[in-house]
Amino acid sequence: MSVKLNHTIVHARDKSVSAAFLAEILGLPAPTPFGHFLTVQLSNEITLDFMDAKHEFTPAHYAFLVSEKEFDEIFARIRERGIPFWADPLHKRANEINTNDGGRGVYFPDPNGHNLEIITRPYGAA
Repeated sequence: MSVKLNHTIVHARDKSVSAAFLAEILGLPAPTPFGHFLTVQLSNEITLDFMDAKHEFTPAHYAFLVSEKEFDEIFARIRERGIPFWADPLHKRANEINTNDGGRGVYFPDPNGHNLEIITRPYGAA
């Protein structure tokens, strides 16, 4: 059996702002409308489908595996925009990146408080 994640819904206070933020910071194509969603297409056939939440929601965590070159480009955009960043998911090591598993990683918030992460090596790869 072949099971793949196809899409997931990302709750947002303003789906346009949130979807555009993610696409721009990750260097992805602009979001596209699909029904009442705005979708951001990732390179592994997965979409993040942004939806305006009609209720309070708990911020989630989204981690993105990127190349070393992409990490440098994304991290440069994070710093250029003055977005706070941390080396750890609990946000105790501010203004640092981690080198877990021989790669690099950093956590940063999106406009809704979702905890975004970019990593260059999957956890447990070392």
